[in-house]
Amino acid sequence: QVQLVESGGGSVQAGGSLRLACAASGRTFGTYYMGWFRQAPGEEREFVATITRSGNIASYADSVKGRFTLSRDNAKNTGYLQMNSLKPEDTAVYYCAASSRFTSSSSSYDYWGQGTQVTVSS
Repeated sequence: QVQLVESGGGSVQAGGSLRLACAASGRTFGTYYMGWFRQAPGEEREFVATITRSGNIASYADSVKGRFTLSRDNAKNTGYLQMNSLKPEDTAVYYCAASSRFTSSSSSYDYWGQGTQVTVSS
């Protein structure tokens, strides 16, 4: 099993940046694909990005492509979501998750963090 804890959320003005971190417990972090999802009030949880176990390939939702960058440091058991050029519509609770598959489907993720709030004001 793996436990995930997100950090780095906060409030920022439009155009600003934040970097979210996802710290994983256990020594098996590198065996999982990592994904990020977000959920705005009254909305369904939506895919943001995912990255391979080695970190060499990442896939992004069209809404964040070119603005967000996902990376991971397996030696530190930590993943990072760098978010630039933030927009008010990026406001949501952001969750990291771990899966045995490289997928954008939330149902394929077995482990989830508790989430971190990101608020972008105009």
